Amino acid sequence: MKIKYFSPHWGFGHLGFAAYCKQVAAAGFDGIEMNLSANPSEAEASLNLLEENGLELLAQHSETQSADFGEHLEHCRSSLMRITAFKPAVINCHTGRDWFTFAQNLQIIDAAFAVTEATGVPILHETHRGRFGYSAATTAAFLQARPGLRLTADFSHWCTVSESFLHGQEAFVEEAIKRADHIHSRVGHDQGPQVGDPRAPEWQAAVEIHMGWWDRIVACHQAKGSAALTITTEFGPPPYLPVLPYTQEPVASQWEINLYMLQLLKTRYAQETRP
Repeated sequence: MKIKYFSPHWGFGHLGFAAYCKQVAAAGFDGIEMNLSANPSEAEASLNLLEENGLELLAQHSETQSADFGEHLEHCRSSLMRITAFKPAVINCHTGRDWFTFAQNLQIIDAAFAVTEATGVPILHETHRGRFGYSAATTAAFLQARPGLRLTADFSHWCTVSESFLHGQEAFVEEAIKRADHIHSRVGHDQGPQVGDPRAPEWQAAVEIHMGWWDRIVACHQAKGSAALTITTEFGPPPYLPVLPYTQEPVASQWEINLYMLQLLKTRYAQETRP
């Protein structure tokens, strides 16, 4: 099984995209996870730069901020269709709202299914605060209702929502692990979605808990003979990355953390990537 590693564009928008692509390729990533601009010429330029640097696109979809459900649903349909035109291997979707009804969120999920059926582009739904999958228990109900539902596993959000490392929720987590086709390897804790620095000794217990979840996702894909699994080292910028008071200086380098996670995971899963 091939494990492909993606660098987040989130937090690096201040860099020129051409320079960022070169930096990402030189570091050994396989691609970039990013939102493409609605501007067709900008999107085309970004795709060309990815191709020039031998990088793959893992597309992100963020839904409208409209509180009107009808507008939200229509935006979901139209924007997902627009993104499929860029021919990404996968779309990672921030889907629904935590305050929409169960039936309304199912309508949005079904709209994504329809886009996949029409285009062949897989759409994964991220376990994320504020979305339909904001907690382990809530997500489990959607997984039961829609057997074809596939996830991007970002369990750091669930830790924050539940103020725990999901003790007592193992059955819910296990169902999500079985349905996860993409991993966001950010490490969260019971009071936030991102530890200050995963290299620091005070965060090693949190790192190992998340590693255990990721190990099980990798093992699931190995067991069923998947050709590939994707991972984005999605440690983000401030305010996810803590800053010092007054100066607002980040406590660590976002790039160095993501590079550390790349090397850590490549070493850990080297056996799984052998032919």
